[in-house]
Amino acid sequence: QCKPPLKVKDLFIDIQDGKILMALLEVLSGQKLMHEYKSSTHRIFRLNNIAKALKFLEDSNVKLVSIDAAEIADGNSSLVLGLIWNIILFFQIKELTGNLNRNSSSSSLSSGPSGPESDTSHPSTPSVERNVPVTVKDQRKAIRALLIWVQRKTRKYGVAVQDFASSWRSGLAFLAIIKAIDSTLVDMKQALEKSARENLEDAFSIAQNKLGVPRLLEPEDIMVESPDEQSIVTYVAQFLEHFPELEGVCF
Repeated sequence: QCKPPLKVKDLFIDIQDGKILMALLEVLSGQKLMHEYKSSTHRIFRLNNIAKALKFLEDSNVKLVSIDAAEIADGNSSLVLGLIWNIILFFQIKELTGNLNRNSSSSSLSSGPSGPESDTSHPSTPSVERNVPVTVKDQRKAIRALLIWVQRKTRKYGVAVQDFASSWRSGLAFLAIIKAIDSTLVDMKQALEKSARENLEDAFSIAQNKLGVPRLLEPEDIMVESPDEQSIVTYVAQFLEHFPELEGVCF
């Protein structure tokens, strides 16, 4: 979305001079950062670019644990991925679920669904605001808010979603969300007769071609013993982003 557009070919390499990172944050936040970018092959300037981006995140109350400019400049894969996940969580998932809560008739999820979908072992989730640091507790609250939204959208189709991992392997949960958005796009009876691979392929294709939700996953990503929770959370959150009218859920 940058002008001119920027392309990322290798995240771990392309992020090392700070340009991609600063451009990403500029697009996500709507604030100007690129005017502070300095193009240079010298490490000191690359570190300075990254440091400015990290400072911007800290000023935005994104809590970065054990992530410093040197590690990003060196392309440390685990820390780069950790940084990107924190950005996704703050600018997409946390904000969207915060909107979801604010648009509800109550400021908490304590009166969530009863029955098998409810989980009283989890504390109630207050409205998530952007003026507090993103902590592990915040992550859990945001993900929990998204999970309850999914449960409310899918349960009428007989799909039990208990988590953001194994509950998605059959593909039925993805299809149920799509059907909740547009009932004409999915036939759940037919889906029950199909394989998991077919359902996953159908869901990802329909979401991209009919709803404009980017295809971030492939069937192979989900058809494993332990699907990656963060990947599924990131993908599912897109449905909230693309269809904000679905956020008016009464908790």
